[in-house]
Amino acid sequence: MGTPCDRCGKNEAAIHFTQIQNNEATTRHLCEPCAAALGLDPGQGATTAPLADFLAQMGKPMVAEQAGGPGTCPSCGLTLADFKRTGRLGCARCWAVFEPSLKGLLRKLHGGTQHVGKVYLPADPTAVDRSARVTSLRRSLQRAVDEEDFERAAALRDQIRRLETQV
Repeated sequence: MGTPCDRCGKNEAAIHFTQIQNNEATTRHLCEPCAAALGLDPGQGATTAPLADFLAQMGKPMVAEQAGGPGTCPSCGLTLADFKRTGRLGCARCWAVFEPSLKGLLRKLHGGTQHVGKVYLPADPTAVDRSARVTSLRRSLQRAVDEEDFERAAALRDQIRRLETQV
């Protein structure tokens, strides 16, 4: 048997969700009857479009609908109703067109509208720069040797050695 239901403890949990309140995340595991009792019944198709189901269950009109705001993206033609049905935006401009609705939705889903998660950085950029510099110096060294400019070649060799020992 998998994870037991946090509410009843009898059935296997079929719904796993994380709730964020006051910047504290709580993960809950519920069986289908307990989830339905709490109003979290995912219904059909929840595994394919959870955002669309969430929007459908909200029951309230979105901000843009309430204010008579923009209803169609001028770039791709996506309507607010299409977004609510599919849970997907049509283009980058949709973010600006539907911003009031999206901010409210993000606030409800994630507890805020600012990203506060991890920031992924590329591998050590100084190592990449150093490697590119060494490659360039080696080409210059080869040209200096080919031209029999041994003083410049010795200086380049020393620079390469200094860079390679910085690893």
